[in-house]
Amino acid sequence: MKGGRRVLLKAININRSFSSRTSSSPSPILLMDQSERYCYNPSLYWNNQVEEYFIKAYGSEAFSRISKALTRPSCYSCIRVNTLRTTTESVIEKILEIQHEKKLQDALNNLNTNDDKPVEVSERVNSSNLETNPVFKCQIPGLDYVVFVKGSGPHDIHYDYQQDRPPKEVIVSRKCAEAVLRGAQVYVPGILACSAHVEKGEKVAVSVGVEQPGRNGEWAIGITRGIVLQGVKTDPQYIERDGLYIGQGVTMLSRAGIFRDLSGLGVDMTDRVFRLPSFNDVLKGDIFLQNLPSIITAHVLDPQEGEKVLDMCAAPGGKTTAIASLMKDKGEVIAVDRSHNKVLEIHNLAEELGLNSITAYKMDALKSVRKNNLNGTVTQTSSEDKANHTIQEVEVACVVNGDIVPPTTEGNKIYNEDTRKGPYTSKSELRKQNRRMKNGPGKNQLTGGRVNKCEGFSPNSFDRVLLDAPCSALGLRPRLFAAEETVESLRRHGKYQQRMFDQAVQLVRPGGVIVYSTCTINPGENEALVRYALDTYKFLSLAQQHPRIGGPGLLGRYESSDGYVEEWLKPGEEGLVQRFDPSGPHDTIGFFIAKFYVGPKEA
Repeated sequence: MKGGRRVLLKAININRSFSSRTSSSPSPILLMDQSERYCYNPSLYWNNQVEEYFIKAYGSEAFSRISKALTRPSCYSCIRVNTLRTTTESVIEKILEIQHEKKLQDALNNLNTNDDKPVEVSERVNSSNLETNPVFKCQIPGLDYVVFVKGSGPHDIHYDYQQDRPPKEVIVSRKCAEAVLRGAQVYVPGILACSAHVEKGEKVAVSVGVEQPGRNGEWAIGITRGIVLQGVKTDPQYIERDGLYIGQGVTMLSRAGIFRDLSGLGVDMTDRVFRLPSFNDVLKGDIFLQNLPSIITAHVLDPQEGEKVLDMCAAPGGKTTAIASLMKDKGEVIAVDRSHNKVLEIHNLAEELGLNSITAYKMDALKSVRKNNLNGTVTQTSSEDKANHTIQEVEVACVVNGDIVPPTTEGNKIYNEDTRKGPYTSKSELRKQNRRMKNGPGKNQLTGGRVNKCEGFSPNSFDRVLLDAPCSALGLRPRLFAAEETVESLRRHGKYQQRMFDQAVQLVRPGGVIVYSTCTINPGENEALVRYALDTYKFLSLAQQHPRIGGPGLLGRYESSDGYVEEWLKPGEEGLVQRFDPSGPHDTIGFFIAKFYVGPKEA
């Protein structure tokens, strides 16, 4: 009975996703057409109070459009060309060659499986190449080194559904699905469930397991990894998959292999709802895949050759390397992040792009300003002192059977088995280490390498500071679930960003520039931060931004039922910030940029 009530609750909640169903229907799944089930039509769940807050900020109709847009990826890939190594024209030519080769291969594969009238390979390639994936240069002034590669979608997928024999299926995790919608493949760790008797090489329908409402207002997947999908309406996960099919693929492992192995390709996606080109390991060093608003953020900062620039929350280094490129790699770009592994990512990306002006440190951005502990005051520090305050940290990892193993303790060393030396490590221990590593390195699984620690910087020591603040990330696309954020958590994000901004203000010199950006649609982390900055620091003023393609900011204020007041922009300020609407004509992520000019500081 408990399971039945849970399924009924899910049916009631998911019922709102489909306009053809009515709340009075006692059994919505009986009325559902299979073309509606095997499609991609997600409904983005929000916390009720957060949804009410956003509706007051944007209006009901606008927020509905934003929510819908967030569930879909942008239908193009935005590429930043590394002009220090190559040219935009050369990159476009190479991408077209890669696309031509891929379409030629796809056409040859189709000839072997297509029962229709044969079509010449050259006809298939030439007729669809420019229509499905045109490659073109950005037309925004100053961004001629940006290339767009167009994708397409949403597409209807033919799953060969038969009433008495539904297709075999695979359910993947939400994070995996969001990556697949952007062009990735399905890897083993992302697979949650699978139909029975699935063998290697079989065609399967791929759907998403999204958190569902449960008791006490909690949200949960409700899927134990490895369960068998029955494909019938009595299946507890049957309703959850409605409108959440992201494509079709071919299994690279049997069902047993999928849930036995810890890594590797699980499903090769052959037909997708959204068809976006993959640039994994393509033209490394020549291009960098980056969202358009992020590229514009570096331009708005307007770094000049020979300047000293700070990127306060820099990982994985996209904006950092964009800044260094705009400076022609002449100057000093300081990048900081509090994660060891993320600092390594910045190092690796700078090296990949051939940039020498970037120095990365492991440091908490909330401790960016160096203080003199003797008298509690902030003092200038010489370059020699800075060197003495910098601590080098070395972590060593080893590789076992192709897998990265984190640094081990003295009692658990890993040695080359061929040498037959040193203590023996059991296969159980190796499997445990592999499990820790399968979802990527965390703070306790360092991948090795050297990073520099820093105790902070002197006040007024930077010409420009970029604060791309950690945020709720409610503007990232595609997003299939948003109910994890509450009103309280959004407010905490805002307070955290204010503390970071306080550090940035101290570090930039008078006459310098601060650029603040987020990838969220939350006004409390955007316009409210601008209001805080202008009201707290009278020597700050909003500056014009170039280039400008984003919309205006939000005016007014918000007062909640519990008495919490949030002040936004005043008339005349809305045109000095950029707010990128994910449902807008530029099809970007949700993003926000504010630029501040720093006047003479008070004594």
